[in-house]
Amino acid sequence: MTQSSINHVVFDIGRVLLHYDPHIPFSRIIPDEDDRRWFFENVCTHDWNVEQDRGRDWKEAEELLIEVHPDHEENIRAFRGNWHEMVPHAYEDSVVIMRALIRSGHDVTMLTNFASDTFREAQERFDFLNETRGVTVSGDVGVIKPQREIYDAHVTSFALEPSATLFIDDSPANVEGARAAGWHAVHFIGADKLASDLEKLGVTY
Repeated sequence: MTQSSINHVVFDIGRVLLHYDPHIPFSRIIPDEDDRRWFFENVCTHDWNVEQDRGRDWKEAEELLIEVHPDHEENIRAFRGNWHEMVPHAYEDSVVIMRALIRSGHDVTMLTNFASDTFREAQERFDFLNETRGVTVSGDVGVIKPQREIYDAHVTSFALEPSATLFIDDSPANVEGARAAGWHAVHFIGADKLASDLEKLGVTY
């Protein structure tokens, strides 16, 4: 593949550019490991949380759970209330690569599964989230990766050529979703591998 084969680089955000771990605040809120595991497996589950990424309002999300688990109301509300602790820092080595790509003239955007309000909070805390040409946030458009519609929406919003677009994501399912939409895509497991993948693809910075 030649250098000119990739004209657009699209970054995922969570666990690629930002660290995310809900256990950070909940290790304090629910100190017992077994109780905490039960809570995440049965109350504030991944499937529940991803609906906020799809655009569901946090108030509605909380009330749905509280109706089923009234004894856990305080901890349910603590999920959103302590969200900032779940995102404690950026992956600086990944941010360095992203900024280098921008400086060297590459067209860089972001595509993320993120609730609308928490993404804006993250933008206020982390300047680099404002430095690309733009971002598609799942909570804004009402669809999530790996649904085909979100990749197509990103292409339309930023006038990308799918066959000339490279996507970087930590989720194999999302990587496959991008490939199904006609993009190139690499599975992110760390900045060193990302640098190697970019070199193999002829994307210099």
